Amino acid sequence: MDTHVLTTIDEAGIGRLRTLGMYATLVGVIVGGLGAAFQPAQVLPSWLIGFTFCTGLSLGSLALLMVQHMTSGAWGLVTRRIFEAGVRLLPYCALLFIPIAIFTPSLYAWARPDLVKADEILQHKQVYLNPTFFTIRTIVYFLVWIACATLLTRWSVQQDRGETAVTEEDTRRFRVIAGPGLVLYVLLMSLAAVDWLMSLDPHWYSTIFGFIMVAGQGLCALSFAVAVLALLVPREPMNHVLRAGHFHDLGKLMLAFVMLWAYFSFSQFLIIWSGNLPHEIAWYLHRLHTGWRFTGLGLVLFHFAVPFVVLLSRRVKRQPELLLRVAVGILLVRWLDLFWLIAPEFHEHGISVSWLDLVLPLTLGALWVACFIYQLRGRAILPVHDPQFDEALGKIIERGTPPRTAH
Repeated sequence: MDTHVLTTIDEAGIGRLRTLGMYATLVGVIVGGLGAAFQPAQVLPSWLIGFTFCTGLSLGSLALLMVQHMTSGAWGLVTRRIFEAGVRLLPYCALLFIPIAIFTPSLYAWARPDLVKADEILQHKQVYLNPTFFTIRTIVYFLVWIACATLLTRWSVQQDRGETAVTEEDTRRFRVIAGPGLVLYVLLMSLAAVDWLMSLDPHWYSTIFGFIMVAGQGLCALSFAVAVLALLVPREPMNHVLRAGHFHDLGKLMLAFVMLWAYFSFSQFLIIWSGNLPHEIAWYLHRLHTGWRFTGLGLVLFHFAVPFVVLLSRRVKRQPELLLRVAVGILLVRWLDLFWLIAPEFHEHGISVSWLDLVLPLTLGALWVACFIYQLRGRAILPVHDPQFDEALGKIIERGTPPRTAH
């Protein structure tokens, strides 16, 4: 098959999806502007949800891209361009942080001098938790992440042109970045989770909170990649490449991330609840003894129980249409998870859902998707010059058999 055909995506329908994303962004900006006029105090908490969701998509893509370079495999070859398009949007995510940096005192109690003066604990934490150092740390996080993403994607583009990394030995350069990059990602994301989310309640802490965020970002990015692949199944050139086995592998990986997120989340709950320390347990008491407990129950059911049971099915994992529904469901529940983590800190007397909690994350997410499609269309859809391409996918393509889908 012609290499040009294998690396050029059939844009029928993909362009319309990008246009739809731009329209959704425009509508969201208008509605969000009205919300800012009528509910100004709600804008920043809702913006934080959208920022965390979009950043999680890009960082999860970076983590999975580095995992793929470390492990290889056919699942990584068919998803690599999706993850690369996602990591190229890290600068967009960094821009979303600007309002948070400017209006830090509106979100975080530790950034208000009057509250710090009246709280001895905040006074002890002021060396670390202060607006200037908070912003500097986030800049450092994004610089490291963007540096890793830039190197990996730049070499990938050069590989497409046949200039570098076209031999097995030369692909070592990817692993040189991916190995340490994974360690840095987990370390810096754990710190960022403390800065962006945990410090909303500066009296509460959890040593496993960062790992919960890492697992959630991996699940979110993987689910998005599966959804994109499911939409690309009937299009050139992916209809010659994608097979039920690819979705089966990705479905098993989704199941692993679902269990990993549940394990970390339950471990945090079990340790804090059994310890029953006032400065730790208050975080859960607020969420379990008020209307927020229904949100927590929703997470137990739809972030773990339902996808866990559904993804145990071999039939579901091997049919793109069914796996697409699971992936979209997980993406929606990720918003619920972030809502559960952030919103209760701003509503002390029980559950409260603002329409901005839906509109602003949807707006930022729609713009992220529109930019993602632009990045995906602008580059080769398959790494045909990767040394493992022929071994992993070449025989499938040569046979030219259609992909397996549900009927």
